[in-house]
Amino acid sequence: MINFEDRVGPDFGEHNPSYPDWEFPSWLADAKFGIFVHWGLYSVPAWAEVAGSPTAVEDAYRDHQYAEWYGNTVRIEGSSAQAYQRANFGPGSSYEDLADVWTAEKFDAGAVLELFRQGGAKYVVPTAKHHDGFCLWDTATTPFNSAARGPRRDLMAEFATASRAAGLKFGAYYSGALDWHVSDFRAIDADPDIFRLRRNDEDFARYSHAQASELIEKFAPDILWNDIEWPDAGKSDVDFGVAALFTQYLRAVPGGIVNDRWGVPSHGYLTREYSDIGGLSEQHWESCRGLGRSFGVNQQETAADVLSVAELVQHLVSVVSRNGNLLLNIGLAADGTVPQIYRERLLGLGAWLAINGDAIYATRPWAGALTELQAKHYAVTVGRDATYLCVLTPDAQLPPAPLGFAGGSWLGTGIAAGETLDVPSALDGQPVAVLAIPHLAGAQP
Repeated sequence: MINFEDRVGPDFGEHNPSYPDWEFPSWLADAKFGIFVHWGLYSVPAWAEVAGSPTAVEDAYRDHQYAEWYGNTVRIEGSSAQAYQRANFGPGSSYEDLADVWTAEKFDAGAVLELFRQGGAKYVVPTAKHHDGFCLWDTATTPFNSAARGPRRDLMAEFATASRAAGLKFGAYYSGALDWHVSDFRAIDADPDIFRLRRNDEDFARYSHAQASELIEKFAPDILWNDIEWPDAGKSDVDFGVAALFTQYLRAVPGGIVNDRWGVPSHGYLTREYSDIGGLSEQHWESCRGLGRSFGVNQQETAADVLSVAELVQHLVSVVSRNGNLLLNIGLAADGTVPQIYRERLLGLGAWLAINGDAIYATRPWAGALTELQAKHYAVTVGRDATYLCVLTPDAQLPPAPLGFAGGSWLGTGIAAGETLDVPSALDGQPVAVLAIPHLAGAQP
């Protein structure tokens, strides 16, 4: 996967702008867990390959596992997406014709956000516009939007209202440099094409700036989450540039934060997509991934392709223990409902967090060290009143603990720790067992 914080060009010399100093907000440092929502025209076909084994590099885009890339994949000769489009929507149909098919007839933002809240999420980041260029808000920049076509609703407004009513922070995802609707390039079929086959001209930079400005003005998102860079013509000190947008954003949302995918030497935190950051990170970071192999819902995925509740809990604990947040994607079905398999996983995670949330929310990383063997079995977080030893393999024979645990008790049971680290039978079947070790005299490690 591409790490976007490494992409910070071009150099405009005397016209290089100044960027703000970002301060990672305390609410986000405490939240730990948010929901990404990929939903759009691509949810109508809900079609992508499901790779059972590594895909050859030359076939990666033809056999793309991301359903939200359907608008690109459908244009690649020989792809299964192209065959699916012709069989189900007609030989002469285009991706953009799906805007007249999508109705989102069962979407109830309040019900969806309540499910996210029950799952333990503290913030939500829906896709305002993905690479296909279809906007999910009532925009003045293009008629290719959900208020003018398809659902004929301002879906971002509904998300924003319902998120805040549920007590969740609200962010907005925006595809800054890829917009296939207003571009005229062949389909992307290799990683370098992501940066070669995109517009970098002034008109497009102004277009992106205008759309992002609308999102700020209409929704004041707590997170402005950009994807795959920004058109190069908007990276200098021009009034329609990224730096000018950041200034506008912080004026409207003083505690706002941005991610690292703008293609400029300024970001608020790092992102890792279906990949890891390694060990403990000094910088705040966010793991983003779907429950399955795709962000957009994919009808070809089965339960075998989706994280189990245990795997989901273990991933969250591991990320949080290394100074990260988890932005877990939920792809909505075309009708606006949450697929049952995703619902089950979310509620399972929520049930674990209801008991063990003290080990996740408002914690900070432990400064100690784990051996390679210990890291396979333990993760450690530090709260205000206790340090939490999270046992990732509660049913396994455990190596020596990485820290002392005298006086600790197992969350959810009230059972005190013994002289040896034995997970009580009351926690049999739990994906992660948590031992809370109180701080002495209010001191923190």
